[in-house]
Amino acid sequence: MDIRKINDQVSVSPQITVEDIAAIKAAGFTTIINNRPDGEAPDQTPSDEIKAAAEAAGLKYVFIPMGRDGVSPDMIAATQAVVSTGEKTFAYCRTGTRSTNLWALSQAGNLPGPEIIEAAAQAGYDISNLAGYLNQ
Repeated sequence: MDIRKINDQVSVSPQITVEDIAAIKAAGFTTIINNRPDGEAPDQTPSDEIKAAAEAAGLKYVFIPMGRDGVSPDMIAATQAVVSTGEKTFAYCRTGTRSTNLWALSQAGNLPGPEIIEAAAQAGYDISNLAGYLNQ
């Protein structure tokens, strides 16, 4: 598992498995956001299996799938609602990029655009293409 810290509250990762849940909990996360729609790849762990394992471990699980249709205002609002709780949040998708993009868009207007872009860059994600949206 490749956990990439965005800030003290939010980290992202590529696809996880049920076996990763214990390590996520041990790292202090209380919430998992799954941004990957089911069925993208045959080797992908289905969301219901991750949800069951997360909830059995006492973690909150939120499913905000972002597929080929891209980002919607509802996805941004749902992400913002989760991260605004202040709980330590772990988000994942296939590579972590969609999770990073949704986090970034959920922070537009709350944090300066350059700060959001830098936080993502420190985690290894180039989201400079979102600068126009983040600076509004």
